[in-house]
Amino acid sequence: MLEHDGQQLSATQARRQALSDADHLAVLHAIWTAETAPARHQHYRDLLAAALPPGYHAEPGPKDQWLWRTLRAAELAAQDPAQVLAEVIAERDLAGARDIPAVLDARLRQHLGSLVPLPPGPWSGQVPVIADPERRAYLTQIAALMDARKDRIGEHAADHALPWAVTVLAAVPADPADRRDWQQRASSIGAYRELSGCDNPADPIGPEPATAAPETRAAWHEAAAALGPVDRPYVRGMPDGRLLHLRDTYRIETGWAPCYVADELRQVRAAAFEARLAGLRATVEATAARHRGDRGTATTKNELAGSYQALQDVYRQRETVFAATMADRVDWDLATRAQRHLAVAADAELRRRHPGQPFPPLRSAEPEPAAETQPDDLTPTQGESVGEIDQLITDLAAAHRTFAGRLADRQSLMIPAEDPAYGDVGQAFSPWPGRSRDTILQPPKPEIRPSPRVLDRALDHDVDREAGD
Repeated sequence: MLEHDGQQLSATQARRQALSDADHLAVLHAIWTAETAPARHQHYRDLLAAALPPGYHAEPGPKDQWLWRTLRAAELAAQDPAQVLAEVIAERDLAGARDIPAVLDARLRQHLGSLVPLPPGPWSGQVPVIADPERRAYLTQIAALMDARKDRIGEHAADHALPWAVTVLAAVPADPADRRDWQQRASSIGAYRELSGCDNPADPIGPEPATAAPETRAAWHEAAAALGPVDRPYVRGMPDGRLLHLRDTYRIETGWAPCYVADELRQVRAAAFEARLAGLRATVEATAARHRGDRGTATTKNELAGSYQALQDVYRQRETVFAATMADRVDWDLATRAQRHLAVAADAELRRRHPGQPFPPLRSAEPEPAAETQPDDLTPTQGESVGEIDQLITDLAAAHRTFAGRLADRQSLMIPAEDPAYGDVGQAFSPWPGRSRDTILQPPKPEIRPSPRVLDRALDHDVDREAGD
């Protein structure tokens, strides 16, 4: 009795908990997904076969799931899967494509952009067409159980004033109409909490799920809409004209973004590390050759060490430019984050108000990653001077020199006083918090130890002991 900590449920408590979880949304949704996914995927497969031009055939493969997932996300955003498939297939020829579904998935994600899913509605209205009447009846029953469970979640939150619901929705209203609205919002939030396993009372829905889970992401957006404007831009009261204007600022804010070169920065730092390690190895081998009296090998190894040092200098030179570009990108992200989030919120609100309107997806105007266009620019080629900087590095260095001025010009913009809609004169954009660039500009300092395999046994005892350490 003294060692009992109360963590284990009694038999009565365990039975009550099991009965309460018998129709848990996570359990029912797992059954729903297992039963509906094959029919949905077969529907997408038929659409793909009908949309492909003559002479092309998509062989089944593991990457098909990527395309089905993207089509499902488009469908949840009120897009027609057949139409978007036809559009991306007609973009350009498929000649030479080794995996047609993977190619189409990449095109589709680029074509659709960042879609905001609409509220999915009750599960009873999402039962797919299945030839087997028994399976369809079973799915209809599962959908009805899920809808009933969602309604009871809202009722339970209202009856017991659950802490997570009261925290984000305030106290339960006494007016019957307001109570029903409160209960409906709580059911959307509580349903997502059960689906995702989120149990944090302070953060009721957590971060937005990744696009790899379209249905969970749609449930998150429904719960986020039920929460209302909490620590995010409030655009519900804005007219359509202002929303359209805010939406158009997305390309403006992303158009002056520095190039994303994090992959290149990682590669040159790794290459500089390898060059330094190879230089140390060559130096140790030269020392071992001198101990043996082999002057020819020692000279060759010394020349090799010098070559590796020159190669390391090239990588460090390029690393400096890449690091400065990434530091500029961090400053740009902090300076434009609020405006970009506002543009995304305006786009989502427009799609919510006008679900049938074919708004084009938000597209970033920032430059393409350099790794996709010039992957060979990172490695010096034979005959290239160690002091030479290729065109990519030159362009990045020039962009770095002009970025500070553009950032200062943006922060100096003032709201015009003659515009009565803005009120007092003030900064057009709020200042962003400062940030030290040391974490980006300073390369990691790994501990380098020469490998004992490159040490000759003719070395003295101190060198052997250091290698052993």
